[in-house]
Amino acid sequence: MDLDAALQTYLTESRELLIDMEEQLLAFEGDNVSDFNESINAIFRAAHTIKGSAGLFELDAIVAFTHKVENVLDKVRAGTVDLNKPLIALLLECKDQIETLLDEVEDPATKSEATRETSDALIVQLQEYLGETPAQGAVEPAQASTTKSVATVEREMNSGVDQDDWYIYIQFPPDAYRDGMDPLSFVSYLATLGTIKHVHPLTGQFPKEGEFDPETCYLGLEIGVNSTATKQELEDVFEFIKDDCKLAIVAPHSHIDEYIDLIKSLPNHDLMLGEMLVQCGALTANELSAALHQQKQTQHEQHDEIAPPIGEVIAQQHENLKPVVKTAVDKQKQIREHINKEAKSLRVDADKLDTLINLIGELVTAGAGTALQASETQNAELIESIGTLNGLLEEVRDAALRLRMVPIGATFSRFQRVVRDVAKDLGKDVDLVITGADTELDKSVVEKVGDPLLHLVRNAIDHGLEQSEERVKQGKSARGQLALNAYHDSGSIVIEVSDDGKGLDPDVLRQKGIEKGLIAEDAQLSEADLFKLIFEAGFSTAQSVSNLSGRGVGMDVVRRNVTELRGRIDIESKLGQGTTVRIMLPLTLAIIDGFSISVGDNTFVVPLDAVMECVELDQADTHSDGRYNYINLRSQVLPIVNIRQHFALGGQLPKRQNIVVVQSGTERIGLVVDKLLGEFQTVIKPLGELFTNIDSISGSTIMGNGEVGLILDIQGLINSVTKHKHNNQSHMPVQ
Repeated sequence: MDLDAALQTYLTESRELLIDMEEQLLAFEGDNVSDFNESINAIFRAAHTIKGSAGLFELDAIVAFTHKVENVLDKVRAGTVDLNKPLIALLLECKDQIETLLDEVEDPATKSEATRETSDALIVQLQEYLGETPAQGAVEPAQASTTKSVATVEREMNSGVDQDDWYIYIQFPPDAYRDGMDPLSFVSYLATLGTIKHVHPLTGQFPKEGEFDPETCYLGLEIGVNSTATKQELEDVFEFIKDDCKLAIVAPHSHIDEYIDLIKSLPNHDLMLGEMLVQCGALTANELSAALHQQKQTQHEQHDEIAPPIGEVIAQQHENLKPVVKTAVDKQKQIREHINKEAKSLRVDADKLDTLINLIGELVTAGAGTALQASETQNAELIESIGTLNGLLEEVRDAALRLRMVPIGATFSRFQRVVRDVAKDLGKDVDLVITGADTELDKSVVEKVGDPLLHLVRNAIDHGLEQSEERVKQGKSARGQLALNAYHDSGSIVIEVSDDGKGLDPDVLRQKGIEKGLIAEDAQLSEADLFKLIFEAGFSTAQSVSNLSGRGVGMDVVRRNVTELRGRIDIESKLGQGTTVRIMLPLTLAIIDGFSISVGDNTFVVPLDAVMECVELDQADTHSDGRYNYINLRSQVLPIVNIRQHFALGGQLPKRQNIVVVQSGTERIGLVVDKLLGEFQTVIKPLGELFTNIDSISGSTIMGNGEVGLILDIQGLINSVTKHKHNNQSHMPVQ
């Protein structure tokens, strides 16, 4: 994988981690966490992974900022800092800032000084929780001790160093003074990373009397430091001399369990053992390099064809890390077993999937044409062969479409933050309830439905839900409820945005409609028609203009976006009880199973999932109440729409006509047609802009004989029956 591809993968995975982090923080804020430790560990792991991976790409701004966030989370895990609402709010701001820093990495042109200032301001707030102030550690005198080899330092921790402190052994290079290095300056810099508990000078390198060279550095130090810094950060203090000095850094005993937990939480990527230890912070890159060098040297000295395992080398050099190394070995074994057992997932560009779907669509059209030609030849073997081929093609089509099907839960989850922020701005108390998150639909639909849902959610909080005091007076709970729900129905996906607020007042809507010139004063409109006024451009019932409402912009955009997705939108509302906005969308925008019908020389396609049954039309059973025609179907009144009359089509009536009974939601109508042509796989082609205002048509398709067939919009036809009651609907002829 090249660097650009690896970086893009890092950005994608980091954004996924940030989404998880936000969900966990919002759960804490709403007191919806069942396991505190597991949730806070998940947040910590997300921050740690983002920071650790950022270091691999030298993204210093992300590393520096996320490190502070990680330190605060570490204190929360340890129980020394309470995770209260102000801290949750600060961590949510930090999550947003990390996302901004990721955006700047992806598009360097967006970098700005404002981003750096925001990072600095947030770090100042984080430091308050860390209690960070530059502290100078007192250098305590101690009896001289002999020098130690780096290999044995970790077995001989100085008894004066607390086991919860970092232990640093440093033997400065002999040329330190000549190179302008002051050993005490390193101690001073260490003090900025924490509190220095003990400093013990090591005099074992001092020469005999008379051999002392004032320009040579003989000093070694054992230092105990209480710090939240990482091992890498402590090693970086000695960056300028680490190639020439003897340096060993031993983690506090409490960090061993932390390293083990972090290794266990690493994603199931096939990492090398050393990479695991570096990622969890147990080893620094320099220590890993030294271990690899020792591994090669040992192999050479023993004249062995196989190098000793790197785990053994690291355990010999760092005895206190033996439990960590064992955990890393076990994790590596587990990952490789998992990879062998489970199929690997593969990231595929959406454009490639779109190309595949388009090609399969063309195959579907070609297959229909071939099947039509085969039927005309009356060759039974050819017809059977084409049938088998089209059956396989249908399976390929379904498999390809499933590749683009994704749960809508990810889209729903992002609204948790929206609800929190909007409710906070408006001073309202709101609960978000999500159901149907596992409901799947086409990825292209998911991407395009986000903006309409955002408008509906903001509108429900602003217009629908009352303030807590008002709700209590009405006998409701002080906390308002907003619900997002999704489910499948008749080959479509239905998304509902519901609130238990004040509902829509038909009288207010009617008055606003008259004021805006949208309806006549004497117009007789049903409640459903009055509710739909809120989707008109410029329509608003807000008493004043705010950041969220009052400008009449938004709901008309919702209707337009839903219409572009070949969907429809309905409203149910009860005054004082709440409102439900229901969006009905196709599962996919590419291919559907259709049922072909004809009227005269015109061919139409009905979505097969909407077809309930087909019956023969008996003119004697046809009735009219002056508003619409209907038939008596098994003692049930079934409104009917004559397609020939609806679209003003010509052609001679056949001796016998048929009725196709279709359903959308809970409503049914019958479509009067001339012929039933049967099932047909339909590749949907969008209509041009000139035809977007034609009622009851949602798209077009190429039939097997090369002719164009129009796809009927069932809900549009049902609406035409309702509108016809008021005699205010006209139809454009379809040529």
